[in-house]
Amino acid sequence: MKFAYADPPYYGMAVKFYGALHPEAAVYDTLEGHQALIDRLCDEYADGWAMSLSSTNLKDILPLCPPDARVMAWVKPFCSFKPNVTTAYAWEPVIVRGGRKRSRERGTVRDWCAVNITLERGFTGAKPVGFVHWILEVLGAEPEDQIDDLFAGSGAVSNAIKAWKEGKTGNFQQSLFGGEAA
Repeated sequence: MKFAYADPPYYGMAVKFYGALHPEAAVYDTLEGHQALIDRLCDEYADGWAMSLSSTNLKDILPLCPPDARVMAWVKPFCSFKPNVTTAYAWEPVIVRGGRKRSRERGTVRDWCAVNITLERGFTGAKPVGFVHWILEVLGAEPEDQIDDLFAGSGAVSNAIKAWKEGKTGNFQQSLFGGEAA
């Protein structure tokens, strides 16, 4: 099967955070840019895909998705508290579509995960390993599947996918099915 994970610059924040790093960042400050990405995901990754976004723009991006898309949540037990922000940004929505059917033997994965943010990666928005492994479980991915990271950025997602394919999941795996978070 063929899956994708997309972590585009978040709508309304693209130039601010990524303008100096990516010449096409401004595209993602438009809904048309996100619609083109969602259309690509649906066309090229019919088996399944996941896309991260901000809680502040879920209301803008979700209507661009097909009706069978589902919203999941990445909860951040430890997150960055910013001056003059009275309500912390302690979760991020993840839109998921498709995925491999899970057998009862494989277990039921939660529609949320609790994984701390990454620190000192030198790249705004770098995703933690546990988060990536959760996405792979939600999609029902298998090591032999093609899994594309469409916004390589820091390389954290691609590295986590490689570790997962090699069976290096640490103790995070149990937390997907009701154990304590790693």
